[in-house]
Amino acid sequence: MNNAMNNEIKKSGKIMLVGIGPGSNDHLTARARAAIAEADTIIGYVTYIRLVTDLIEGKEIIKKSMTEELDRAIEAYARAKQGKKVALISSGDAGVYGMAGPTFEVLFQAGWTPDSDIEVEIVPGASALNTCAALVGAPLTHDFCAISLSDLLTPWPVIARRLNAAADADFVVALYNPKSGRRTRQIQEARRLFLAHRRPDTPVAIVKSAYRPKQRIEFTTLDKMTECDIGMLSTVLIGNSSTFVRDGLMVTPRGYASKYDVESGGTHAGEQAGRSLSTGLNGWLETIRSSGKTPDELAAQYGLPASYIAATLAEIPETDQENDSESAEDVVA
Repeated sequence: MNNAMNNEIKKSGKIMLVGIGPGSNDHLTARARAAIAEADTIIGYVTYIRLVTDLIEGKEIIKKSMTEELDRAIEAYARAKQGKKVALISSGDAGVYGMAGPTFEVLFQAGWTPDSDIEVEIVPGASALNTCAALVGAPLTHDFCAISLSDLLTPWPVIARRLNAAADADFVVALYNPKSGRRTRQIQEARRLFLAHRRPDTPVAIVKSAYRPKQRIEFTTLDKMTECDIGMLSTVLIGNSSTFVRDGLMVTPRGYASKYDVESGGTHAGEQAGRSLSTGLNGWLETIRSSGKTPDELAAQYGLPASYIAATLAEIPETDQENDSESAEDVVA
């Protein structure tokens, strides 16, 4: 109890890294709203400040331009050192291409630790990936990733390798920062990389200003996506090999049809409810063990490193059916 009281006493200022979601009050979390109300000072990009105008009356407002992320973090730290409670706001989630990372970089550079007299709280919010997906259907039901096309801080070869790997691995991909007034070619290069691995008719959804007054949704295909209206307020969702669009909804199947008859609910021949697919890890191990193929041949067949195949073949244990049972959470997922 005494330690808790001492910690409470020594905290002089506070930085709240607040994710405000897509920008509509309906999608602002209760904690985000409370954090903004609690704050003495509000710091953020001018557009984000405008989105919460009705919640910040009477507070100190510090507006910053795009690309001034470090300046925002430095201002927040300076105010917190003065004993103020600061809400440093980001659209979406503060930890997803938001202000959480730059702020911790500034704090650690200044010698801050979690035991210091400045408290830091991260208030999560729905990222563009979630909100845009909700507007177009269920495109993220299976494995997905997010990649930013902004090369302001990341070398293009790094971005290109990530795009190529995600396309090859059949991820559904959300592209952040796809295009700006000066960065117009990056989205074209992303399309080029994806077309090396995906069908031209792969579904794509482009959502601009999700849940804001100028919201715009456009469905297209991979080969035609660069003909669409794409800007910095857009998020581009590229489907995987099983994604489809029907009746205005973009859906990525979870994979139930691979195991179950969707109408009857029964399992297909060779499959068992609550157990891995016949082509899951144990089934695959048995397949490659009995194939008689070399690691190089198997690597070419499955698109996996030959070194991984060789090591796996050398270590394959006898299939343990008892360990193959999934947990209740796995079955639901």
